[in-house]
Amino acid sequence: MATLPQLRVAIYADGANKADILRVYREGVVKGFTTNPTLMAKVGLTDYAAFAKGVLSEVKDLPFSFEVFSDEWDEMERQALIIKSWGANVNVKIPITNTKGEPALKLIRRLLDQGMKLNVTAMLTQEQITGLREILKPQDDVIVSIFAGRIADTGLDPMPIMKHAVKDYADLPSSKVLWASPREVLNIYQADECGCHIITATPDLIDKLNLYKKDLNQYSLDTVQMFYRDAQKAGFRL
Repeated sequence: MATLPQLRVAIYADGANKADILRVYREGVVKGFTTNPTLMAKVGLTDYAAFAKGVLSEVKDLPFSFEVFSDEWDEMERQALIIKSWGANVNVKIPITNTKGEPALKLIRRLLDQGMKLNVTAMLTQEQITGLREILKPQDDVIVSIFAGRIADTGLDPMPIMKHAVKDYADLPSSKVLWASPREVLNIYQADECGCHIITATPDLIDKLNLYKKDLNQYSLDTVQMFYRDAQKAGFRL
């Protein structure tokens, strides 16, 4: 791994491939992990608990977020209690709303009152950020996952939203603002500039950290050489 600048933001690996998770864990770059049902489905996982317990048997000293997958509040709570039981380093991910758009704030407060560590996910709007802030107490252990990448996908600059969130949550010492769904390495440095506590990144994006301060002339040459090699390998003819 290239020598990186001193970053305040902690990088959490986002994914559901056990081999990738263990690789980046052993490399020592990341400070935690997150996953979600969509990532699990993409790699063909069918046994949620077996996967979670398998990775937690080896990742015991870093935070790991696992998400509920029900759409009903009582069932979400039941699943949250099961997920919590998997380890002291587990944060239970609760979506900010269910699929009907109903806020999850009452459930979130109820789970926090049980001493649960949460990761409140899929947040995109200022209303959601403010609504969660209003129900939190200083002792609540909460990761505030704001999907900055998805905000940017709509053509909006997420930087002002993220800076505002960091300021809003500054007096909650156990709450951590997370920049979710980054699209490029630049987002890691942007999250750091905003004062975000955490940013998620896929293993592919983490690998690109090796490009820090890479000479652009050399990078141009590497790119041309790649095009040439691939054309030769494909056997193109005109």
